[in-house]
Amino acid sequence: MRENDYVTASRALGETPIGILLRRVLPNSLTPIIVAGTLGIGGAVLDVAALSFLGLGADLRTPEWGSMIGLERNNVFSAPHLLFFPGLMLTLTVLGFNLLGDGVRDALDPRLNR
Repeated sequence: MRENDYVTASRALGETPIGILLRRVLPNSLTPIIVAGTLGIGGAVLDVAALSFLGLGADLRTPEWGSMIGLERNNVFSAPHLLFFPGLMLTLTVLGFNLLGDGVRDALDPRLNR
């Protein structure tokens, strides 16, 4: 960010480093940080579910979507609802965080033409 033209122009106009940080860099870098955070939350949910599926997550008595899927994977033909609903909720949660990040990017991106 500090190599962008608007920062160089602000330096040339004599703006202080704190002013450059608060008026130029922060508004232009806040949106990518928020979007990366929301996408990271979706990835973290998937990571925890994958570890729980493998049995490496929390205690087996703790209800987690990954452990629910992992424990009932042998009953896929006799009781498919035991796999379907935790998988659906996991999918909807990750999709929700990804859509939230996309919506925040659309709402806050200063470079977006409206």
